[in-house]
Amino acid sequence: QVQLLESGGGLVQAGGSLRLSCAASGRTFNSNRYTMGWFRQAPGKEREFVAAIRWNIGNTYYADSVKGRFTISRDNAKNTVYLQMNSLKPEDTAVYYCAADQAVLARDRGSYNYWGQGTQVTVSS
Repeated sequence: QVQLLESGGGLVQAGGSLRLSCAASGRTFNSNRYTMGWFRQAPGKEREFVAAIRWNIGNTYYADSVKGRFTISRDNAKNTVYLQMNSLKPEDTAVYYCAADQAVLARDRGSYNYWGQGTQVTVSS
């Protein structure tokens, strides 16, 4: 089993920044085998891909809507993945979820079996 714990959400004005964290743990969690993803879900909308990173080689993937504004990174010593969000817009408002699994299609929500509880990000205009 893998446990994921997100933190770092909150309320910020448009143009501001937030950094989300996702701490991974569990007996079977071997970070080098996993892809970590961030997804988000706004009210009334489907959960959508935001960013992902393949832990062992560091390849990153971004949704077009966040490219150039968001950065995903990892800290091997802490088994933690981060999502640095800059130049935030009101349309970035959503619950952000961390996800993890092995051998996944990075952008495919259905590929991930392990999910965190989510953290709310609200961007005011």
